[in-house]
Amino acid sequence: MKFTGQVYKFGADIDTDAIIPARYLNTTDPAELAKHCMEDADPTFPAKVKTGDIIVADKNFGCGSSREHAPIAIKGAGVACVIATSFARIFYRNSINIGLPILECDQAYKAINEGDQVEVDLESGQITNLRTGDTYQAVPFPGFMQDIMAQGGLINYVRHKTSQ
Repeated sequence: MKFTGQVYKFGADIDTDAIIPARYLNTTDPAELAKHCMEDADPTFPAKVKTGDIIVADKNFGCGSSREHAPIAIKGAGVACVIATSFARIFYRNSINIGLPILECDQAYKAINEGDQVEVDLESGQITNLRTGDTYQAVPFPGFMQDIMAQGGLINYVRHKTSQ
């Protein structure tokens, strides 16, 4: 899978409350959660993010509670991929389970700027800044995890596997 999108950049320790504030946790509807995605970190984000855009963040992205609402809100907002220096482990696992592509790459965080256009090759883990032509290498996911994301998450993956 390949993605190309505009970058929205965030700092370190973006917690799940900043991704989707607790006051909106009365629903699991991705479209409704998307309306409030990242609004406590950047109040203008929900209005400006477009389908296919990419979040780039520093370390410990998704720390805090174990709520699945956070990656659901990001995916519901149309974000194609999140690249971060590191992810909180529960957010990492929840993202894979709901089919939100994520990659860890400190080099990309340091070099990519807000507004840059980035191409991500999930299969190889290669990240290319289309403004500069520079490439960065993240560790790609194993094939079965790529299959989970390609199917849109763990539940769809299991349905697909059991129907064969």
